[in-house]
Amino acid sequence: MKKERKKQIAAFRFQVIADLVGGVRLSPGELQKLIIEKSNRRWNIPYSENQSISPSTIRRWMKVYQEQKGDLKSLFPKDRGDSGLSRAIDPETGAALLQLRAQFPEMGVPSLLVEMEKRQLIRHSDDLKFSTVYRFLHQNGGLKKSAEKVDRRRFEAEYPNDLWQTDVMHGPKVLVGKRLQKTYLIALMDDHSRLIVYAEFYLDEGIKSFLNALKAAFLKRGLPRKLYTDNGSAFRAHHLRFTLASLGITLHHAKPYTPQGKGKIERFFKTVRSGFLSGEVAQDLKKLNKQFLVWLQDRYHTAVHSSTAQTPLNRFTKNIQLIRMAPENLDDHFRTAVMRTVSNDRVVHLRGNLYEAPIDLIRERIEILFNPEDLSNIEARFKGKSYGFLKLLDTGVNVKIRRQKSEGEMELESRQTEDEPQPYQDGQLFSGVSEVKDINAELF
Repeated sequence: MKKERKKQIAAFRFQVIADLVGGVRLSPGELQKLIIEKSNRRWNIPYSENQSISPSTIRRWMKVYQEQKGDLKSLFPKDRGDSGLSRAIDPETGAALLQLRAQFPEMGVPSLLVEMEKRQLIRHSDDLKFSTVYRFLHQNGGLKKSAEKVDRRRFEAEYPNDLWQTDVMHGPKVLVGKRLQKTYLIALMDDHSRLIVYAEFYLDEGIKSFLNALKAAFLKRGLPRKLYTDNGSAFRAHHLRFTLASLGITLHHAKPYTPQGKGKIERFFKTVRSGFLSGEVAQDLKKLNKQFLVWLQDRYHTAVHSSTAQTPLNRFTKNIQLIRMAPENLDDHFRTAVMRTVSNDRVVHLRGNLYEAPIDLIRERIEILFNPEDLSNIEARFKGKSYGFLKLLDTGVNVKIRRQKSEGEMELESRQTEDEPQPYQDGQLFSGVSEVKDINAELF
C-alpha cells in the first residue's frame, strides 16, 4: 500500500479515537459507552467500502497509539498478506442478489443467501459474508432507508480551545493592480468563548490560504482539540487532515445541507457584514486587513456576547492555563511529504528543480519533506532517518568536483597507489606549498 494512502487512513483512525486517548480522563463505563456509540455510527472510511467499525478494532487502535506514545505512524495499516486478490462480489452474483432482493424485498440477508444456494446461484450460503452483502445492497439501493429523526440540540464547548469552528465569507472587492478582485474572509472561532482566534481577508479560499490562516491561529492562540469545518475542497484536503493529526487535532466535517452546526460562526459573519462592512473600508488588501484587525480587537472582542454574557476575550482567558501552546517546530507539521527515487547520479527531481542527495541514497525511494513556498529547504528521510537538507544542484560546479567513492573503490585506489611508482615532480611555481590553494578543497 502506498504511503500516502497509509497517511490518510492513519489520520482517519486518529479522528475516531482522539477523544478516547486525549487529555480528558474517562471512567471505564464512560469509555465503554463512547466506544459503543462510535461503533454504531456510519463512517466514511478512506479506501474502504465498510461504514462501521467494531468496538474491538477501536480498542486495538487505542492500544497501539498509546503504546507508541502518540506516534501517528502506529495507526498506519499493515500490508495485507492477500494483497491483490479480489474480495468484491462478482457482477453475476451481484445481479442475482439484486434481482432476488427485488422479488423478496422483506427477506433478510441470511435468508437471501440460503435462497441463492437453493437456486444454485452460489455454491454455499457461507461463501459470502453477511457484512459484504449488506454493504453491496446498501450501495446498490437494495436496502430500505429508514426515516431518521435528527437530534439538533444546541452545544457549546466546555473550555477554551476544546473546539474551533472555521468557515469562509465572501468579502468586498479590492484593487489588485488595476483590476478589482474579490476577497474571502477566512475565520476561525473558539466555540467556548466566541473569540476569533484568527481571521484575515485573502484573494482566494484555497488550501494554501487556509493553511496560512491556520498556522497563524496556532501561533497566536495555541492548539485546539477539535476543528469543525464544512465540506469545502480546502477542508477536505489530505494535507490538512494529516497536518492536524500530527498535532493531535481531530477534524470534523458538518453534514452536507445542515448549516445549523456552524451557527456561531455564521452569526459572526452577520456581525461583520452589519458592523465592519457597513462602514467605509479600504480597497487595498493590506489596509483592509489592518482596518479589520482594529475592529476585531476594539469592537468585537471587547463587547459582551449575548449568549455568554461575557466578552469573548475575558471568557477565553478565564482558563488560560488549559491552553496547549504550539510546538517550536510548528512549521515542520505543515510541510508537504512526497516520495521520490534518487537517480544513479544522486539527483532528486522536485517541482522543476534538481537536488543532490547523499551517495547512500542512490536508487532508494525516499521521502521528501518541504514547504511549497520555500523550495530552498527540502529534507530527505529514508527508513525513518533524516539525511538532512538537500542542496540545489549546480551542474557547473559539479563538473569540477571529484566524485565521492565507495569504500571498495577507495581501498582499491589506495593499493594501486602503494604498488605503483609515483610520477616525477619537477620544481614548483610557488616557493611555499601552503600558498597553493586547492580549488577542490574549497568546493568541498
